Amino acid sequence: MNEQLLRLKQVVQLTNISRATIWRWVKAGSFPKPMKITNRVVVWKNSDIQAYIASVTQSA
Repeated sequence: MNEQLLRLKQVVQLTNISRATIWRWVKAGSFPKPMKITNRVVVWKNSDIQAYIASVTQSA
């Protein structure tokens, strides 16, 4: 099964969280870490983002 990979713009649209906040939370360890594809391209696994969204909505 192929995992869908999301760029930062797609993650921002899915989560409605700003780019700066995403990076701040990644650094703090409270948001899923991205995978580095090249020196300039990072992606997140869609399953990681969906799990994050589910965990946040369940605790709200």
